[in-house]
Amino acid sequence: MVRSAAGPVVTAGARSARRSVVIGIDIGTANSKGVACLADGTVLASVRREHGVSTPQPGWFEHDAEATWWGDTVRISRDLLAELGSDVRIEALAVTTCGPCLVPVDVVGRALRPGILYGVDTRASAEAAALRARIGPRAIQRLSRVPLSSQAVGPKIAWVVAHEPAVARRTALWHTATSFIVARLTGVAVIDQHQASAFSPFIDARRRDWDLRHAAGLGLEGRLPPLRWPGEIAGALTSDAAAATGLPAGTPVLVGTSDGPTEALAVGASRPGIVAVTYGSTTTLTTFGPATGPHRGLWDNEGWSPEERCIGGGLATSGAVVDWLRREFARDLPGHVDATGSAAHAILDREAAASPVGARGLLALPSFSGERSPLDDPAARGVVAGLSLSHTRGDVHRAILEGIAFGIRQLFETFVERGIPVDHLRSAGGGVRSPLGVQIVSDVTGRDQEIAEQTIGAAYGAACLAARAVGLGPADDDAWFRVARLVRPDRRATAAYERRYALFRRLQRDARAVVHALAASDSEPAAGPS
Repeated sequence: MVRSAAGPVVTAGARSARRSVVIGIDIGTANSKGVACLADGTVLASVRREHGVSTPQPGWFEHDAEATWWGDTVRISRDLLAELGSDVRIEALAVTTCGPCLVPVDVVGRALRPGILYGVDTRASAEAAALRARIGPRAIQRLSRVPLSSQAVGPKIAWVVAHEPAVARRTALWHTATSFIVARLTGVAVIDQHQASAFSPFIDARRRDWDLRHAAGLGLEGRLPPLRWPGEIAGALTSDAAAATGLPAGTPVLVGTSDGPTEALAVGASRPGIVAVTYGSTTTLTTFGPATGPHRGLWDNEGWSPEERCIGGGLATSGAVVDWLRREFARDLPGHVDATGSAAHAILDREAAASPVGARGLLALPSFSGERSPLDDPAARGVVAGLSLSHTRGDVHRAILEGIAFGIRQLFETFVERGIPVDHLRSAGGGVRSPLGVQIVSDVTGRDQEIAEQTIGAAYGAACLAARAVGLGPADDDAWFRVARLVRPDRRATAAYERRYALFRRLQRDARAVVHALAASDSEPAAGPS
């Protein structure tokens, strides 16, 4: 049986003469990463593993919690140890994941169904609408501060209860991806405050605790783990987890959190005015500041401590659309992944670079799986407008990169409209390996970007969090951030993109009714042959 709480972890005795190392692991949407660092942020080892995403129905996005979340944690731990050798001492481990996700587990902590992913999974739209109608949007906002968008976890719990009652009856605890892994590592069930604040409408933002007044019939009593702050130590690595991962038993394991805050920490964006831009399967913007919300169209969640909030937003798909283009329309290109990224992506970038600003008259909406911020539109769909027989694959690729950049600009404008300072942009994530894509974002937004030397993102931030928790990490938020290069906008391109951006916003509005109708028809049973 998984325990529901843990006391402090005390490490006795002086540290050995071996080098003190902290480990950060990030389980992302399409891949998992791990990094082992010294106290000053020097990377001694890093590993990466690809994994799949299951989409059994339109709007559903799932991970195998056992094979992907736990399996990747085990494999990455062992891969890191193999790279590190024997002259190190593992001081702490922190895990971060894409999120907020949801998985129900049984009394021994085994996943009862695949994990349901964050806001890209829109299956609970009807449950969210029903909760809004029953409770009222204002009452939800007063209670939880987080509206019932596809990013909210509460409706997803309601979906499982309604559609998979046998699973719900067997559920001992409802976990996030992070808390699922932490419980497997330590035997301690605990959810971090940042991800818990997305469990609207079953969380009281003022008390920072669960509130089940609106959970009648869902059987949640005693099935939501206690809440802790991300930087606290959850417990010590158990002997069973040590045998699986190869890490030393007793290693302190942090509560951890989702990738947004840890990606921000990785680039020193944990104070107001510095915004982290993370390019991955999705693109997210994250910053920290005092509790001044609500911020309509953005995510307003708990931060590292009670004194600050984590403000963010994200496109539903960005790098995932580029991967789709490669997978479906570039099968002639090599798919080998080397240290610099996919060879196929590099070739596609060269093709797109040969297309001029504006992609020779093409305009793309990148909302291939609904849209998150600021539209909150689960029925949004991707569009490529203006196609002719003269267009090339490079033109389409460039149009997609430009559409992603337009979506990022729309997010920036939402930050500014809500009074959130955007003084410096610091960028990381796998997408920074595409110089063209990053340059287009600077051109479209008219903003400089500081590109991080360490682009591994959330795993690096998790390692920094682990170092701080055991007294190894410096207090300076910038201590682990180093600039690899500065990307400045091309002012001529920025001027040319102004009209394109206006057309992008217009296309969003004009295409809405059509793509909603198509999304509705996509969810209907297919007609048989005539």
